[in-house]
Order: sequence, then C-alpha cells, then structure tokens
Amino acid sequence: MVACGALLLLGLAAGVWWSRRPFSAPDRTAELTPAEVARRFVWYASVAITAGTFAGITVIGGGGRLAMRLLAATSGDAAQGRITEANQVVGEITVHGTVGFVLFTGIFGGVMAAAIFLIVRRFLPAGRVGGVVFGLGLLVILGTTMDPLRQNNPDFDIVGPGWVAVVVFTALAVGFGLALEGIVVRLSTWLPLLSMQWRVLVRYVPPAVLAVLAFPVTAVLVVVLLGVMLFTRWRPLVGAVRSHRWVIGGRVVVTGVVLVSLPNAVSNVVEIAGG
Repeated sequence: MVACGALLLLGLAAGVWWSRRPFSAPDRTAELTPAEVARRFVWYASVAITAGTFAGITVIGGGGRLAMRLLAATSGDAAQGRITEANQVVGEITVHGTVGFVLFTGIFGGVMAAAIFLIVRRFLPAGRVGGVVFGLGLLVILGTTMDPLRQNNPDFDIVGPGWVAVVVFTALAVGFGLALEGIVVRLSTWLPLLSMQWRVLVRYVPPAVLAVLAFPVTAVLVVVLLGVMLFTRWRPLVGAVRSHRWVIGGRVVVTGVVLVSLPNAVSNVVEIAGG
C-alpha cells in the first residue's frame, strides 16, 4: 500500500508540474506524404503508449488499488473475506494481486485512455482544466457504464458505503486526467518526430518496449495507422480537419456525447451513493 501511495503521488506530481507547459504538436503545415504520415502516427502512438502507461500505472493502478483497500476497510467485518466480481478476497492484500492489477489494468486502461485523449485534445480547454474535463468526461461516458461506477456491479453489495466509492473514484478520475495531461505535454516537447538520427532513435526505445508489452493495443494502433494513411490521401478532408470549424464541430459533438451520457451517469451515481 505504501508503494501504491508513492505511485499515485508520483503520477499526480508529474501531471501538475508538467501541465504548466504548452503542448508541442508536429508542424501542421507540412506536406502529408505517406512517409510523413507514418512518422507522425508513430509519434502520436509513442506519446499515447508512454503517457498512458505512466499515468495508468501511477493513478489507475496505484490509486485504484488504494481505493479498493479503502473500501474494504470501510465496509465492516461482514464484508471481509467475501469474493468480489473479479475473484478477489475483500480485505486480503497480496503482492501478486497488487502487481497484477497495477500492471494489467494500469497499462491497458491508461493507454486506451491516452489514445482517446490525443484524439479529442483539440476539443478540450488548454492546460490543467482540459485534463480535469477529460477525466470527468471519461468517468461520465465510460466509468458509469463499464467500471468503476457501474450501477449493476455486484461489488457494491459487498463493499461501501456507496458515497465513499463515488467520492474516491471521482477524485481518481480527476487525478488521472491531470496526470495524463501533464505527461502528454511533457512528452510532446521531449520526443521529436522519428528520424534516423541515433539521438532520436534512442528516445523511441522506451515507447517501443512498452508497445511490445501492450501488444494487443499496439496491433489495434497499426490497423488505425493504415486507416489514417488512406484518410490523408483525401486532401479536402485533411483541410477540413485542420480548420477552425472542425474544432468547433468537435467540441459540439464531444459536449453532446457527454450530455447524452449524463442522465445515466447521474442515475448510477445516485443509486450507488444511496445504496
């Protein structure tokens, strides 16, 4: 638990500190040849994999494990020893279970969230506010339909009280958004576009290693790369994506998705908090 707490503080500190910097995107005016598209995609994928792994392990993994321990401690004697939906024993903390949760849930959840963040980043407010908005939006759209605040999750019949779970997981969503924003920004200034210079290649070693560890996610990204390369062959569409109207339209769509998801999210949160 001490290690999980240290991970959580590390992720939050890195996010808050680095989020003071501006995001440094590749030159948007460059000619999008197939080679240039591939270089940019590798850059964005490397940023997503690295930032998602860092924020995922520290906040989702470390913070999530702490949240589980807190809920076990506040659930009373009747809950101790019972089996959760994930086949975990309430109140039993093992090194194996902690490492598995931090690595598996942290890496895969973090990388997928980071990929979504880079897609919608242009539609969010800049800086820390954007990180907070993203974290809360992710909780509203996915967190209340999948996990951790899914209404029909049988674990809420075991651990609680519900309002503690709502407060803790909402705080973690905000913390994850902040951490991810800061780490993405820092990587955007540290990682240059891929080239054959050895100083550049060395910086791509960590993302390459992480890509191997997160192979299922990497395979999806390769398929997406092929789609993006086909997409960039349609020049009018590329021009539209680079326009200010695209940003306005994207903000309208993202806001609409959140508003549509909000009633269900509020219903789930009220049900869990009152349970």
